[in-house]
Amino acid sequence: METALIFATIISPIILALIQLVKHTIAVPKNLIPMLALIVGLIVGVISYPFTDLEFVLRLWAGAFAGLAATGLFELGNQREGSTKED
Repeated sequence: METALIFATIISPIILALIQLVKHTIAVPKNLIPMLALIVGLIVGVISYPFTDLEFVLRLWAGAFAGLAATGLFELGNQREGSTKED
């Protein structure tokens, strides 16, 4: 499991960059960004087969962790004002 977490740490910035690319290319509702990051993380985990010797399930877990971490990483650096619900 340690290897999967290390792998998730490595691919998290890659997923963050891919999500930013998608956000600037097409219009995506803000509430769907975490789900999109999760899906992109799973895809990156699956296609990373030649770069790691992790089992398929561990690559999926690492991709899911990395996708959700990428969303949190972006939100950590993003300054927002106001509440989450607009009146």
